[in-house]
Amino acid sequence: LDERWRVIDCGEDATVLPGLIDTHTHLVADSKLGALDRVPGMTDDQLDDVITQSLADQLAAGVTTVRDLGDLRYAAVKRRDRQQIGSLLEPTVVAAGPPVTTPGGHCHFMGGVVSDDQSVRAAVVERVARRVDVIKVMTSGGGFTPGTDMLRTQFDTERLRLLVELSHSSGRPVAAHAHGLVAIEQAVEVGVDTIEHCSGMTDGGMELPDATLAAMAEQGIAVSGIIPIRADLEIADTPKPVQEFLSRTGLTLMGVRDFRVDMIRRLHAEGVAVVTGLDSGLNPGLGHGKLATTLSMFDDAGLSSAAVLAAATSRAAEVCGLAQQKGRVQLGYEADLVVVDGDAQTNPSVAGRVRTVIRRGLLVPG
Repeated sequence: LDERWRVIDCGEDATVLPGLIDTHTHLVADSKLGALDRVPGMTDDQLDDVITQSLADQLAAGVTTVRDLGDLRYAAVKRRDRQQIGSLLEPTVVAAGPPVTTPGGHCHFMGGVVSDDQSVRAAVVERVARRVDVIKVMTSGGGFTPGTDMLRTQFDTERLRLLVELSHSSGRPVAAHAHGLVAIEQAVEVGVDTIEHCSGMTDGGMELPDATLAAMAEQGIAVSGIIPIRADLEIADTPKPVQEFLSRTGLTLMGVRDFRVDMIRRLHAEGVAVVTGLDSGLNPGLGHGKLATTLSMFDDAGLSSAAVLAAATSRAAEVCGLAQQKGRVQLGYEADLVVVDGDAQTNPSVAGRVRTVIRRGLLVPG
């Protein structure tokens, strides 16, 4: 061995993995109850402090890359820019800036509201000028924004198509938040690059038709941000719109989880890239650094251990546009590594039992 190399003895019962990747995070959210509600009132310094803590929590859990899909005043984009000119020991940030939404729409308080074609064009121009890595659009309502409808679309189809075409012409992929089935189908129709959550919500329950799934596979649309359901989660702890949806449809939380597990199985079988993304930061259950809690759904879906781990590493790197830099333990790739306790090749859930984290070849303290 080269005498300059540092040898770390992690014991026999351990696995070295590429650094994990959270493809759906909100770094400006502080992982506490009501996280998004506090964001609009934060100063720039407060936003920066929250981002610092969010990234520290992610790195401690072995997450070495995050894709931020919604901030305020381009706070996450600014942090990405600081990383590029400095040597911060933090996860790499891929950033979208404020999500594009409609007046009063989901996350409108983050500042990305558009109301007509002209403002759509202006929004894309602004994001290109900020050099965002991806453009995020809210195609349906969301559970954390009162007054929005998770089951319905927020955009006229042609206006959404305009946003996608302008984004693609600028070289930016589009990530579409979509809970309702009609929003998913609209996003597929206009050719987005990733569908976030893909909840398949309808007035009667949850569904993802074979034809829609096949169209996603044909167009190369990936799926991210499938939110896990913990066994101890109570309905009272979910957003009010979710509670109303469950009451109206008769679904249980475990029924929702079963749908998501089966959806992952079907997506994977069809060849759709389905990757890990927690929607992290929105509350304690979805806290920064809890990405490994999503792996049980992928495991329960019947994916091989290698496929489960790829969803959190190499496939996730592809979705983030970093396939040639991240997600593999291979010559020429960044030395982002995590050592976990146990044999991840037989039990991928041990990815949450972190012993050691290495970022760009540097040992992360603690």
